[in-house]
Amino acid sequence: MSYLDRDTYGIYSDTSDNSGPGPRLMGADTLIGEDVYNHQDEDLGDIKEIMLDMRHGQVAYAVLSFGGWLGMGDKLFAVPWQALQLDTANKRFLLDVSKDHLKNAPGFNKDNWPDMASTEFSTQIHDFYGTQQNVPGARTASGSVMGSSSGSLQSDPGYSGSSSNPGSGSGNL
Repeated sequence: MSYLDRDTYGIYSDTSDNSGPGPRLMGADTLIGEDVYNHQDEDLGDIKEIMLDMRHGQVAYAVLSFGGWLGMGDKLFAVPWQALQLDTANKRFLLDVSKDHLKNAPGFNKDNWPDMASTEFSTQIHDFYGTQQNVPGARTASGSVMGSSSGSLQSDPGYSGSSSNPGSGSGNL
């Protein structure tokens, strides 16, 4: 099931002429359940939750469920938002890690969530994925400036990624 199937408000009903907000601007509830793959086309799991940094008004992490069978034994991972890219052609997210690398990621189970707001947790996660912590004006791993433009729609032929804001453009979603 993709974000198109979870679109109860018609956000993505007609994006061919760029008149609607999606997929450059998307509803968080439509992204819950979205598949995550790597560049080797391996299924890494799906998005279970989106964590918002309420102090800075930004998306901090996507919680990725990986492993297990029929929802049992899944391991959860906090993935920095800027480590994900939206693949609009395949209606999924891309994460540039191998399955083996993800198995070694700092994770947790659904009954024992870490303090995701702690500096230690944030440092550990961002170090693992090679991203910058969510500080407005900081550069992400892809070179975009956080707080200006957000979104690499790499497979959306109608989206150039350009903007009139200096330093913005081909960031990650």
